[in-house]
Amino acid sequence: MTFNIAVLAGDGIGPEVTAEARKTLVAIGDKFGHTFNFTEGMVGGAALDSEGVPLREETLEMCQKSDAVLFGAVGGPKWDNPNTDLRPEQALFMLRKTLNLFANLRPVKALEMLAEKSPLRPDVVRDADIIVVRELTGGLYFGQPKKRWETPEGRRAVDSMDYSEQEIARVVEVACALARKRKQNVVSVDKFNALISSRLWRQVATEVGEKYPDVTLTHMLADTFSMQLVTNPRQFDVVVTGNMFGDIFTDEAAVLSGSMGLLPSASLSGLPTGKTLGLYEPIHGSAPTIAGKGIANPLAAILSSALLLRYSLGLDAEAKAVEDAVMAVLKDGYRTEDIQTEGGKMKSTAEMGDLVVERIRS
Repeated sequence: MTFNIAVLAGDGIGPEVTAEARKTLVAIGDKFGHTFNFTEGMVGGAALDSEGVPLREETLEMCQKSDAVLFGAVGGPKWDNPNTDLRPEQALFMLRKTLNLFANLRPVKALEMLAEKSPLRPDVVRDADIIVVRELTGGLYFGQPKKRWETPEGRRAVDSMDYSEQEIARVVEVACALARKRKQNVVSVDKFNALISSRLWRQVATEVGEKYPDVTLTHMLADTFSMQLVTNPRQFDVVVTGNMFGDIFTDEAAVLSGSMGLLPSASLSGLPTGKTLGLYEPIHGSAPTIAGKGIANPLAAILSSALLLRYSLGLDAEAKAVEDAVMAVLKDGYRTEDIQTEGGKMKSTAEMGDLVVERIRS
């Protein structure tokens, strides 16, 4: 089969780790008889520098015509100018809105061979395996009004948390659909006791949950969840929450695995059926301080390519082959700098990618 993949490598370590994910897909194509046609586009700060905008309309159209989007990272100190409205991160917002990428899936798994890299006790994180489903196109980041202004008393600013029942229902549907293939357990996280929008969230989530009698849906306040996530993470299976909460909690969840360099993500435009347009990226960001040094961990990007195979192309066996290859490399003791352990065999970004490819081919 032939698939068209848009590649937006972006800034910082984005091009380095995306190159390894792309290399992994080529190896999968060779092993399973698929052809991946890659089309590259500029995005983020790189696009600002070369094209004057963080994302061109032509690049958006390229993504719309593709089967999936492989994304690196955007942003960095070079473009941190508070006096301009043009920022690299706008590219992601535009992609999410234009491609209707409303559900962000962030799997987090604690790995026995890397238990010492987590700041939490091994007995706390052992066997933790969670998927956080973050609503991605509504809430505080997109709500209106959103502005800053001057008053006689001083400067003021406002952001609005705005959700419709349709926006809430569709992302909870995604969480329930995922839970059906896991442990049939969904926790919906909100701030019901303080926010009107969270009261609507809880009401709609409850209504959606009733459509899935085989799935147990419960509710938890955001502050309670933030504590439970690091004290008893094994209780969670699938977690669904709003845009800002999901953004914060998934970074917190990185401590379970020991490094953000291990965490992939998928942003989907529909249910996880295997034929859904999606954007796939590591959650670690552009990490400009290590860009160009060849020490970035490519495994989050490579695992993102596995999610691409599963959720956009419907290739479960191929996705599992990537995941198994990553686990084999880690079990054999190979490490990048961020996950180095005693006795670990240090490898560069490209060398780590080569090791994954070798395991796939063998």
